[in-house]
Amino acid sequence: MEYRKLPHGSEQISIIGLGSSSLGASGEEEIEKTVALALENGVNFFDMAAGDAVPFKAYGRALSGCRNQVYFQVHFGADYRSGIYGWTLDLDEIKRSVEWQLDALQTDYIDFGFLHCIDEADDLETVQKQGTLAYMEELKRQGVIRHIGLSSHTPAVVRKVLDMHILDMLMFSINPAYDYRHGEYAIGSGEERSALYRRCEAEGVGISVMKAFSGGQLLDAKTSPFGKALTEYQCLQYALDRPGVLTVLPGVRGREDLQRILGFFKAADAEKDYSVLGSFTPQEEIGRCVYCNHCQPCPAKLDVGLINKYFDLALAGDELAKNHYANLNSKASDCVECGHCNSRCPFHVDQMMRMKEIAAYFGG
Repeated sequence: MEYRKLPHGSEQISIIGLGSSSLGASGEEEIEKTVALALENGVNFFDMAAGDAVPFKAYGRALSGCRNQVYFQVHFGADYRSGIYGWTLDLDEIKRSVEWQLDALQTDYIDFGFLHCIDEADDLETVQKQGTLAYMEELKRQGVIRHIGLSSHTPAVVRKVLDMHILDMLMFSINPAYDYRHGEYAIGSGEERSALYRRCEAEGVGISVMKAFSGGQLLDAKTSPFGKALTEYQCLQYALDRPGVLTVLPGVRGREDLQRILGFFKAADAEKDYSVLGSFTPQEEIGRCVYCNHCQPCPAKLDVGLINKYFDLALAGDELAKNHYANLNSKASDCVECGHCNSRCPFHVDQMMRMKEIAAYFGG
């Protein structure tokens, strides 16, 4: 397992976590065994936006002896007291639901308390007026919530909450289809979405990724909006390469799914290479580096994708990006203009020109 540190904290979060949306149908025994398998393989991040109430008590039993080693995302607005998933903006209902979730999970604190599924500006206004955000901030002061988060599919709404400077984590839907305007939650242009990821990284807000496979649609040529199937590993790597992303949370149905997902760590780089997206890319996205590193190896030993990422982050206001760039062994000014990267870039980025621009910006 690999881990990434939460910028606004000390938590080391597994880059693959566990989504619970599809676990309920497998039954409590299988859920417990799946969670145990996840723990054995270093998974420590668990999202509790489940499809029904079944996973909660199973999680509580499975993690009762190691609660301090794992992190829960608990959603303020998801209600499971009826046995099935419900969504509410009512503060009193939210309080009762969160109490039920804590009891079922056998815990008295929440690692990440998420304002749940706020996709509309009106919904954000409602939770502000009703006092939900104030309630969550009070729980944070009391130590019941360790970090405040938001789950949303809408960049404009996320920006409004980022402006409040209360977030430590964002749960957002990231996959190639949505980033290229395909599917129900493909909200915002590719550049708008990329700018959001860069802003999160610049401001130290981690991203946990939902819908990495677009509900499975990307994995089947018949349902993929591109007319071609991607693999789970390509989708995972794509999400993990976006700025700000700490963890991806695939929704598994049991141990078999989890074992297959965990194969990501043993897979060859070629199995994770998503450069095929270059042939799907809309015209307006051509010429923008997506950090896929399909241009490697560079004869001058430049990490072209990382150099591009640090440049984009620096432009977004991330002061640390400048320090990270300064610590690179090979910098943009070391480019020998051999043309290798340009000839291999599936997104038709003029990387030689880009290296000149980046070298001028950073002064080397």
